[in-house]
Amino acid sequence: MSINMKFALDLVLRNFSEFKNGQKKKEECIPQDLQENKVYDFLKTGQRVYWLEGEQPLLEKSKDGKVSIPKASVIILEATHFVNKDKIYSKGKYKVVKIINENKIYFNGCEPIK
Repeated sequence: MSINMKFALDLVLRNFSEFKNGQKKKEECIPQDLQENKVYDFLKTGQRVYWLEGEQPLLEKSKDGKVSIPKASVIILEATHFVNKDKIYSKGKYKVVKIINENKIYFNGCEPIK
């Protein structure tokens, strides 16, 4: 028997339109009114391990599976796992540290540029 876990170096959520269309739950999507210093909930399928000691990028995954450049820098405040109808999920809270302008480079690898 094996343990299926993913180590996540970033938080990848969907576009808010997928919530509006009824395809995803609100916590699976990037909030429409994303604001710095605000705390949001997230929900991901699968058992994911997040880094809790620093900033990481918030990315947006499109319907066709492509992942965007960083939309924001976030800190994961808490993460936990649960089972619902035989499926494993990861949920938690994240705080937005900085919203990143589209053409601005903010990360150098896993580290924010200071």
